[in-house]
Amino acid sequence: MSDSAAGLPVVTTGAGALRGVAADGVAAFKGVPYAAPPVGALRFAEPAPVAPWDGVRDATHYGPTPAKPAYQPPFDTLLSDPIIPGDDVLNLNVWTPADRVGGDRADPEASGLPVLLWIHGGAFRGGTGAVGTYDGSAFARDGVVCVTINYRLGMDGFGLLPDAPHNRGLLDQIAALRWVRDEIAAFGGDPGRVTIAGESAGAMSAVTLLASPEARGLFHGVIAQSGAGHHVQSAESATRVAAELGRRLDVEPTAAGFAAVPIDEFIAAQLQLGTEVSSTDRLGWGDVGLDGMPYEPVIDGRVVPRRPIEALGDAAGEDAVSDDVGPAIPVLIGANAEEYRFWLAPLGILEKITADALPFAGDAYRLPAEGAAVYADAPTPGDGLEALVADWFFRIPAIRVAEARWGGPAATHLYEFRWRSPQLDGQLGAAHAVEIAFAFDTTRVQSGWGMIGPDAPQDLADEMHAAWVAFARDGDPGWPAYEPDRRAVRIFGGEAGAGALEDDPHRERRAVWDGLR
Repeated sequence: MSDSAAGLPVVTTGAGALRGVAADGVAAFKGVPYAAPPVGALRFAEPAPVAPWDGVRDATHYGPTPAKPAYQPPFDTLLSDPIIPGDDVLNLNVWTPADRVGGDRADPEASGLPVLLWIHGGAFRGGTGAVGTYDGSAFARDGVVCVTINYRLGMDGFGLLPDAPHNRGLLDQIAALRWVRDEIAAFGGDPGRVTIAGESAGAMSAVTLLASPEARGLFHGVIAQSGAGHHVQSAESATRVAAELGRRLDVEPTAAGFAAVPIDEFIAAQLQLGTEVSSTDRLGWGDVGLDGMPYEPVIDGRVVPRRPIEALGDAAGEDAVSDDVGPAIPVLIGANAEEYRFWLAPLGILEKITADALPFAGDAYRLPAEGAAVYADAPTPGDGLEALVADWFFRIPAIRVAEARWGGPAATHLYEFRWRSPQLDGQLGAAHAVEIAFAFDTTRVQSGWGMIGPDAPQDLADEMHAAWVAFARDGDPGWPAYEPDRRAVRIFGGEAGAGALEDDPHRERRAVWDGLR
């Protein structure tokens, strides 16, 4: 329905009424709270219910973002990551066809449109659902209700603290999914057809939720872009990270201790520690250093009972089917062809890498010398190192998700994104995060041009976005599942053109990681 005075769409939720905006047949509702502000006693607590409000709440602008550091040069020129002040940071945004607004919350099945819930990336310490590239208008235009969310980041969201529940950032994501279950019918969505999608840390979150008992029954499909089921940390590692942060701030590594630190000082210390873990002292930090993410989800026995990739492999039997867990849910997963250029090219490192780097990297990633030698055939040592690290971090984990689910009741579809960005004089290439605007069909959104430039090919956006819409609608993006007899991978942006499939691309590189990763 609409506000007769302003001509703006209004939706009534369980907490109160919301006024959004409408344009070109799409209604948008922004900054919608799905949990109470995590401040005071709630800062390190599980997400709490939203307090109802009277009247009609304005939902025409993005809401506040969780505490986080700004992107540092030169990455701040590539990625947009707005910081919006305020306490009500656990909010989400909804885009839906304008003629579907005002559905019957009492009769969810009457609405019927599929839903895509987007979990942003940012290494679990940055990002927000308020990035312009994530505008969901194209999904709504094509009959998919799109939701983007915020969740707590860094130590607030993922620090292991003895006086607080674990994995609070994941609990926030689950709370957002529960909001979708309870409220999305009023926005024209079907709570029985929810796909969770994400990129980087968002993709890792999605696969972690796929293997989590706490998220059971809240979604029905998964899209994972450049992230899979390997990147969680042990309780021992997370305890070490919290202890080191507490030492630097001269407080006990507890929720009470960290709550006493001024927020600007707290964020600055996390940034400094994260930079050291991911760059200057990676080997000294063990697996979390190789991941480069000190604030990852933690294996806690509840939200993350074990490493997601191991849980998915163990869940491939009939018990998982009856419980509607992991393998009974279709998955679309993949990686970009040159993921690690995102970290090498902006810093001018690519051209400085020598042949000595390959065996050193092989040792760090536990790859024997004969395996590392496979990457020596690359055009330059920098290309070889980039491919080795990208395989370890992104491509092989995506393949392992498909392999873990072989023989299960739902398909896993793989893709590879090969369009090379012209940014950084062409050095950025098919790097991490380049594909996002194509999936959202937002290549014309100027805030994303730092990654792709102003002239990205619209036909590729049409192709990729259509596949994402098809998967959200039908659980099938339109190409064969990844199976052991073929290993079919859909190629986006490659030389073969639209619709290209390759069987077992980079076969030799894949094989060197068997039994190792």
